[in-house]
Amino acid sequence: MSDTVIDHVSADAGVKTKPADAANFAKVEAPSKDSNPGTIGDDKNLDTILGIPVNIQVVLGSATMLVSNLLKLGRGAVIPLNHRVGEPIDIVVNGRVIARGEVVVVEDDNSRFGVSLTEIISAQNGGLDI
Repeated sequence: MSDTVIDHVSADAGVKTKPADAANFAKVEAPSKDSNPGTIGDDKNLDTILGIPVNIQVVLGSATMLVSNLLKLGRGAVIPLNHRVGEPIDIVVNGRVIARGEVVVVEDDNSRFGVSLTEIISAQNGGLDI
């Protein structure tokens, strides 16, 4: 790798420029319903989208503590969270809250928890009950 430092850049005097205006750009039109069959609604494209993995997190709560207190934690220590029993918990997909729900015990396997959705978060109006 070179240690060259560029301290001055001059524009090429032979290049002519002009401000951009709408006439310089191609028009983009929405596709009509009877246009190209390879649109986003196509089953092949939909299958591609449905195969994308997403990261789902169920957030029971959070806590803030000093590093000194964190280092004192040991087996059996309890960290109080900011959510109370009975409050809805957040369901987060790829870092964005998409729903809220409540913790339930899975009927088929009493050793597992699940989440019963009580609210779907809509991008348009902020929330939609289900």
